[in-house]
Amino acid sequence: MEKKYDVVVIGSGLGGLASAVILAKEGKKVCVLEKNTQYGGNLQTFARDKSVFDTGVHYIGGLDVGENLYKYFSYLEIMDKLKLYRLDENGYDFISFEDEMIDYPHAQGYENFVQQLLVFFPEEEVALRKYCDTINDICHRFPMYYLEGGKGYDENIVSIKLIDFLDEITSNEKLKAVLIGSNFLYVADKEKTPLYVHALTVNSYIQSAWRCVNGGSQISRALIKVLKSYGGEIYKNKEVVGFVFDNQQLASCKTADGMQYTADQFVSNINLKHTIRMVGTESFSKPFVKRIMSLEEVPSVFSLYIVFKKECYPYQNSNIYYYNSIDDVWDTHQKAEGRWPNLLVASMNCTSPAQEWADSMTVMTYMDFEEVKQWGETYNVSTIKNLGTRGNSYEDFKREKEQLLLAKLESKYPGICRAIKSVHSSSPLTYRDFIGSERGNMYGFIKDANIPMKTFISPRSKIGNLFFSGQNVRMHGVMGVTIGAFVTCLEMVDKDSLLTKLNKYRDDEALV
Repeated sequence: MEKKYDVVVIGSGLGGLASAVILAKEGKKVCVLEKNTQYGGNLQTFARDKSVFDTGVHYIGGLDVGENLYKYFSYLEIMDKLKLYRLDENGYDFISFEDEMIDYPHAQGYENFVQQLLVFFPEEEVALRKYCDTINDICHRFPMYYLEGGKGYDENIVSIKLIDFLDEITSNEKLKAVLIGSNFLYVADKEKTPLYVHALTVNSYIQSAWRCVNGGSQISRALIKVLKSYGGEIYKNKEVVGFVFDNQQLASCKTADGMQYTADQFVSNINLKHTIRMVGTESFSKPFVKRIMSLEEVPSVFSLYIVFKKECYPYQNSNIYYYNSIDDVWDTHQKAEGRWPNLLVASMNCTSPAQEWADSMTVMTYMDFEEVKQWGETYNVSTIKNLGTRGNSYEDFKREKEQLLLAKLESKYPGICRAIKSVHSSSPLTYRDFIGSERGNMYGFIKDANIPMKTFISPRSKIGNLFFSGQNVRMHGVMGVTIGAFVTCLEMVDKDSLLTKLNKYRDDEALV
């Protein structure tokens, strides 16, 4: 059977759904194909012991009235449909080190951010203000970030290293560690991480930080509802397995169940390396294939999903980043051998506004895919059958890691383990299977200030009607992927018309 559309979007992650909504609003007949049984990619949620957990969206920034993600979500017609709860304004994140047990706050609002840290670093006001001014300035260098006009960033901006900037503003190593203490959000490499990656990531949280009440899947559900209201279609259990060409253009894609979907344009929101392999490396230029295939992915994650006994542990309206020492803040995942976990990231799940007791908590740390490579040929997804089971050895491996991570959690919060009802866990294999990321990576490709343009990937491929969206293209995260979807769609529709429609969201008054 064959179906015909203007655009087929492959993958229902945030980038795919946002792209589909934009294109449908621009009058195109759109279809989204998802291989799994649940839509949303990193927006997926799942339940354990009657508690709902997020796959990847533990908190979001920039959603207060007039802020940048608020504006984008308003255009997408989902802002008024989301149930959100604001994190502690005096400390949405806390950075802590085991050798001193002090919680250093990251506060909402730039002035508040400075004032809260001055309590611990009274001699560093000049450095803190320089830090805030620079973060803000860098974000304004990326026009789509704030829906501003202009030529945009230049290579001088993207080639500044984060470490060089921090060394320039202060010699206080503790302050540097605190300022980048939430770098699990982007993975800090001392020799590579660009300043702009840090700036674009943390700025939105400093503006405002929020939890999604009962999980981030509400974002995907809202987007799907909007998509359908504009005539768009979406199907799950539809794994794309190949493409048909016509005169060097894509004519259709084929799914594992024998269906064929014909379209004028295609958007791939799935793993970029997998897209290239599936389309065929011969269809792209050799330098492009070589460049993409040589890109290094960020590491993966091992996570605990903790369900608490009823009314046994207080809800904490903030997140904690807990390191062995300040030396572990840079290159954290590379320093874990023999001392894993040397970082713990804990985030409680919000089930109702202003809740008193914690229902559940997600605890995360880095894990290299090599640790689970021996089970790498096994899969836990319905689209892949009869490829073996992981067996008792895998379960033993997970239990051992669970106990190590729980011991780390107990060292930060003495007595917390007594409040736990049940513990569940996931490894890089889980992330690979259900998100589709190469080697289970969290955020796509490592950005390198030494060769910054290597990971700036055009949303338009050399195949004229194939486009890319998602975290492999430009920035990751809810903010980065949402903006990236608009960048992709600007290549596919009348650019001036779409920008004109977006421009009305630049004015705060239009949103109140």
